[in-house]
Amino acid sequence: MAGTTIKIKLVASPIGAPQKHKLIVRGLGLRKMNQVVEKPDTPGFRGMVRKVPHLLQVVE
Repeated sequence: MAGTTIKIKLVASPIGAPQKHKLIVRGLGLRKMNQVVEKPDTPGFRGMVRKVPHLLQVVE
């Protein structure tokens, strides 16, 4: 897993979502709809993505 990255895309608005979900999206560096960020493929980031799968999409 060393050196690998994942691309994460915000596909749904966090408006109306619980505050914890908003903080996770913000912590991933996502601010706008359809924005894609590249993060290291670590268990921490994978866990953050698993907490809000209804808002995010992992881009191949």
